[in-house]
This record gives sequence, C-alpha cells and structure tokens, in this order.
Amino acid sequence: MEKINVIKAWFKRPLSVVWFSAVVSLFTLIAYHKPLFGYVADNVEGSGAVIITSFALLIIVFNFMFTMLFMRLLRMVGRIIIALSFVANGAALYFVNTYEVLLTRDVMGNLFNTRVSEASGFVSVDMFLYLILLGIVPAIYVLCRKVEYGTWLNLAKSVGASLLGIILLAVVNINNVLWIDRNATKIGALILPWSYIANSARHFHKQKMLNREEIRLPDAEFTSEEPQLMVLVIGESARSENFSLYGYNRETNPLLKRDSVTTYKARASATSTTQAVKAILDHKRVKELYEILPNYMYRNGVDVVWRTANWGEPPLHIEKYRNVARLRELHPDADGRYDGILVENLRAEIEASTSNKLLIVIHTSTSHGPTYNKKYPAEFEQFIPVCNTVEMAKADRAELINAYDNTILYTDYLLHSVINILRGVKDRTCSMLYISDHGESLGEGGVYMHGMVAASMAPKEQIEIPFIVWNGSSRKLKDIEEAGHYHVFHSVMDFLDMRSDFYNEEFSIFE
Repeated sequence: MEKINVIKAWFKRPLSVVWFSAVVSLFTLIAYHKPLFGYVADNVEGSGAVIITSFALLIIVFNFMFTMLFMRLLRMVGRIIIALSFVANGAALYFVNTYEVLLTRDVMGNLFNTRVSEASGFVSVDMFLYLILLGIVPAIYVLCRKVEYGTWLNLAKSVGASLLGIILLAVVNINNVLWIDRNATKIGALILPWSYIANSARHFHKQKMLNREEIRLPDAEFTSEEPQLMVLVIGESARSENFSLYGYNRETNPLLKRDSVTTYKARASATSTTQAVKAILDHKRVKELYEILPNYMYRNGVDVVWRTANWGEPPLHIEKYRNVARLRELHPDADGRYDGILVENLRAEIEASTSNKLLIVIHTSTSHGPTYNKKYPAEFEQFIPVCNTVEMAKADRAELINAYDNTILYTDYLLHSVINILRGVKDRTCSMLYISDHGESLGEGGVYMHGMVAASMAPKEQIEIPFIVWNGSSRKLKDIEEAGHYHVFHSVMDFLDMRSDFYNEEFSIFE
C-alpha cells in the first residue's frame, strides 16, 4: 500500500512540460528504433558513428519539439494524440520486427485495404505484448502524468532551440547526404511515428489522385461477331518457384499438368496487391488512372463479370460485380470459406450471357499469408505438417512451406475446375489466362510475405510469378521469352477480336 501511495504521489507531483517532452522523446528513441539503427549499422559507409549519433539526436530533438507543441497548444487533445501514437508505435514495431515490414506508402495502402478477416490472421500473443508494454502502458503515463505547461516564452525558446539543433545536425551531415538520399526510403519507413503518419497521408493523396475521373481510351471495334469467352484469373501471392509446372520438385500442379496448358516466364510489376492488380488491368505502365480492362470492355459492349474473394482493384464501372458476400447470397449452399465459391455455378453465369463477347475476371486470395493453412479445404492438406502460427519468423520453415504449397495445390484445383467448365461450353470459343499479382517470400534471407519494398528492390521470390494459359481456340500462342502484367490487356483484346488505336500487337500472347 505504501508503494502505491508513493506512485500516486509521484504522478500528482507536477513535471515541467520541458522534462515531460524530454522523457517522451527519449522513450520513443529507445523503445521503437532498434530496427532503424540496425539497418543503419548494417549499411552505413564511412562515418557510421556520426550518422548513428545524428539520427539518434534528430529523433530526440524532433519528437521533443512536437511533444512540446502538442502539449502546450492542444493540452488534453495533445495528450490523446501522443498516447494514440504510442499504441500505434507498438503495433507498428511488432510488424517491423516480426515480418520485416517497411512502413512505406504502399505498405500503408495495403493496411488500409486489408479487411478485418485478413487482419485477424496476424493476431498473436506477441502482438498483444507489444501493444500492452510498448503501447498502452506508456499511453497511460502520457494521459495521467501531471504537467506544468509553462509560459509561451519558454515554448518559443524550446522550439527555437530544437530548430537550431536540427539545422546543426544537417550541417554536420553535409558529407553524408548522398548516403542518406540513397537509403531515404528505408530509413524514413523505420522512423516512428512519422513513417506511418507521412506515408498514410501520401497514400490517401495518391488515392485521391487515382480516384479522379478515369481517362477514357479510344473506342474499340470488333473484327468478328464470333461468340467468345475469356476467363482472366488473378492469383494472390503465388510465386512460380512453387509450381511444379515451372520445375518445382513437388507435384503441386497434378491437374494442370494434364490440362495441356502453356506457361510463360513472367515478372510482377509491383509487390503490393493494389499496385499489381492495377498493372494487370492497365494497357501500359502509367501513373494516371486510365480506363482499366473491365471498364473498357464493358463500355465497348463486352459482357463483364467480376468475381472476387480479394480487394485492391481500381474503381470498377460494371454491372455484374460479385464479391464473396454476394456469391453467398446467390449460392447459399456453397462453402463461402474458400475461393471455391468463385467458380460456384459459373457455367450458369456463362450460359445466361446474351452477348457474343464475354469476359469473366476471377480474383482469388488463395495464397495470401500469414495464415496459409486456412486458405484451403482439409482435403488439400497434402503436405504436412503445416505451420499454424502467424509469427512466421518463429515458425518451422518446412511447415511454413508445406502450408504454402497446399495453397498452390488448391490453386491447381481451382484453375482445373475453370478449364473443365470451359471445355463444356459448346457455343463459344473459350480461353483462360491465369497470372498472379506478385510472389511471396517464405523466409529466404529472413524476409516474409510481400509488399515491404518496391519491385525494383524486392527479392526474386516476390517478383517471379506464374503466367498460365489454357487455349481452347484455334489461335496459336506466341513463343515469348518473358511476359508480364501488361500483356494481359492486349491479349484479352486480341482474343475477343477487339481493335483500337492503342492496341499493341507486341503485347498479345496470341499469334
């Protein structure tokens, strides 16, 4: 009881806002920035001690200045903002340490596009410990500690001294500017809380720009009235390295092996779902929001159906959009837990179309981590034992790969199911094109999952993807050394006998 009284008395004793800000900024440095200094130490060239010391001082001074401003100008609102930043820092550090995540703009975009069902897959005991010890406990201190706010003159002096300190640190590191610039993306992504704050703002600005009215492409003409159907299957986190069709030593594609499919060596243009799906649906590499494939097809008279168990696609302007919730309504007897629902009653959907030209897009989520073991029905758990933890760095790597390989085995079944349905379509010429949005890291070099870095810096496991074609037409396929996301738009156009001013025959897989 006496100790409790001492703690209460300590909390009631006022602390000057200067000392409070110093405590907060020092704690922020020590608690949340081990990954930053580990990265700097591993990659620094030359005066490492100067750079490490400078970053430490910069973080202290910068956080000190903003804590002073928040506390003095916003009072209780400022306390709440700082407390929430501690909770967010604890969560962010968990993902940085557990999944080697860099909190870049794209990663923040992935976070905001993640559904609750996917986010729950990351929950673990360690995550709660991070949140409690590095989030909630310091947040309580910030909210409860009695503070003397001081005068406006003291605030001005403290902010002025902080700005002077920042300028001096910049001058001291004038010779390190090139190194800092080369590593700015990774360094900036590890400074908490500013990494996720700044990159969240950048993400929403980008979305605002992308969600402007899309730029229309030139109208298309059809060179034939032949009834045709193209099924485009967009895979999730599937890397070609684990497909037996690409030489993997496990038989993960037993059904496709008998389906006379053609495989192309392919590379992803991005490592995040949002960027990669946009690339698959774009006619070329562009930053602007041009008409994407389904919107363009629909506007030009093609019957377009979109079936998805995923998210992250650009805005769609079509009538027949079927997410899992909608598919469950349409097919209440189907098992909605897995991607098999995406092909439920697909034949009837095809037969119901009255258009000569039909495009069906199936967007799966089959190999999305970290809960690979929950992405397929029990009968597809062929490779055992499997990983059952979301803390991938602590998992047995063989078990992790087993679980992932089972998702590829299930993908094989889904694609085979689509092909079987297309074989039974008698009044249309049909083809299926499967391409993954990006690959997946499974512990190679200590890296897991995807989307942590840009495609230009990503490991090959996140870049090398499957591109598989089942061709039910008399058209021959080209012998292409390497294909990619931007081959999809023009290949679909070519197959459906569509032509337009921007059509590029070089990017079609058909002769």
